[in-house]
Amino acid sequence: MSEQSAAKLEIQMLHDRVLAKLSGEDGERRSSGGIVIPATAQVARRLAWGDVLGVGNNVRNVKVGDRVLFNPDDQLEVEIQGEGYLVMRERDIHAMASERTEHGTGLYL
Repeated sequence: MSEQSAAKLEIQMLHDRVLAKLSGEDGERRSSGGIVIPATAQVARRLAWGDVLGVGNNVRNVKVGDRVLFNPDDQLEVEIQGEGYLVMRERDIHAMASERTEHGTGLYL
């Protein structure tokens, strides 16, 4: 194996792309009334939260470490070192949760 192929290469997102990992909330859920909703229950196009791991140089509102809300079915999947990640455009993000509060809703995670 050559020295160059053994070196690790850092992944950098380009343009308006965001790299995220789905948060581990895909299992059973509990409704506000206490009813257990199994992970296999059919729901209409459910949005998901994910953690931002990388952003391109043209991304303006999202930073690494933010949690973002998006439709996981509309994103591109990539596997890196055996783990699954999602790649999306910034415009595909519906909301974000961060410690920066500029135009918040008053709701918190």
